[in-house]
Amino acid sequence: MSFSGAKLALFLGRDLLVIKRDDRADIPYPGYWDLPGGGREGGESPMDCALRETREEVSLLIPQADLIWAKSYQRPRGLVWFFVSHQPEELVAEVRLGDEGQCWQLMAPQDYCGHSLAVPHFAEQLQSYLDQQQG
Repeated sequence: MSFSGAKLALFLGRDLLVIKRDDRADIPYPGYWDLPGGGREGGESPMDCALRETREEVSLLIPQADLIWAKSYQRPRGLVWFFVSHQPEELVAEVRLGDEGQCWQLMAPQDYCGHSLAVPHFAEQLQSYLDQQQG
């Protein structure tokens, strides 16, 4: 399967774990609020990509079985996968920021979707998930 990357909307309790992107001109959306995830490495699957990136970026080991929603969508660099996982709030104590990003925080999902500095296509995918949950 060909895809360029994967993201994970990771809920810790009711809130979403978000990462403030580095503020560098050589990356897309510098300084924006991002979700764990990133580019594919080697022949990994979309799930493996999202979970590896989550481990690297925030030090959390999320089991594949805990990915409860998945959707792929097209971006200029190729197909991207978007996953959702709900974890207990207690996992917050284990979050450690890796070597990418300025900081992390928890944010209410609707606040992320409406935030002026949310990566727009991730906010759209999250809103799609939230809409489906309410419908």
